[in-house]
Amino acid sequence: MSEGRTIGRLAVEAGVNVETIRFYERRGLIRQPESPTSGWRRYGEEVLRRIRFITRAQQLGSSLDDVEEMLALRGSRSEA
Repeated sequence: MSEGRTIGRLAVEAGVNVETIRFYERRGLIRQPESPTSGWRRYGEEVLRRIRFITRAQQLGSSLDDVEEMLALRGSRSEA
């Protein structure tokens, strides 16, 4: 079995719907994993943490635009 979670398992663990994950992918908030030649895409721990961050920030009143900015700042900090 491959490492990681299917999108359905990821949704359960993150406490969101599969469509929410797909929306975050389209919005660019999370990266969609590579599609294997056979089988399902697998999502790693970092994606789960990112989704939990996004949902927690929204619960605290942040918009998705705000979350996107926070994630961009986080990314630029880790690259420095």
